[in-house]
Amino acid sequence: MPLTLDALQEKLKTWKGCPLHETANAVLGEGNPHAEVMFIGEAPGEQEDRLRRPFVGPAGKFLEELLGSIDLKREEVYISNVVKYRPPANREPTPEEKEQCMPWLKLEIALIRPKVIVPLGRHALGHFFSTMSITAAHGKPQKLTDGTTVFPIYHPAAALHNGNLRQSLFDDFKALGEFLRNKADSRKVAER
Repeated sequence: MPLTLDALQEKLKTWKGCPLHETANAVLGEGNPHAEVMFIGEAPGEQEDRLRRPFVGPAGKFLEELLGSIDLKREEVYISNVVKYRPPANREPTPEEKEQCMPWLKLEIALIRPKVIVPLGRHALGHFFSTMSITAAHGKPQKLTDGTTVFPIYHPAAALHNGNLRQSLFDDFKALGEFLRNKADSRKVAER
């Protein structure tokens, strides 16, 4: 029987491979299972832990606003996190926690098979490019060896803490929107 996102969600609920499971609920990604674009954040926050859904707190509301700025809806994309449990007091996830949860993210990526992956912030970017800084990489598409495009962007929560990043996020989403439109136009030309 092939693995599905629903089956993955059920398996994650009973997984004990990360100590964070003792203090938090499992939060797998959600969205379009055939999405061309996948957004990956750091870890669930308080609201995400309570509702068992990614990006539903203040950063999630801002993410939805950013998506709307490029005519995308939440249900058209797939949204997940590197770490599947909320770290206590919303602290940053440790390298060990990221490593322990990484197989789940890899399975999500394998099931979704997105054409474009958008790491939101340095923790997500580090999964794809360990030496690249989000400050230098944001808004600039990168290619993986399998042809998938990685389009790094600051985490929406960063702009909630530092208002100076708000315009950068809108600019990066505008660049992402143009990139996606150009990709779609190229595909239409190739199909003719």
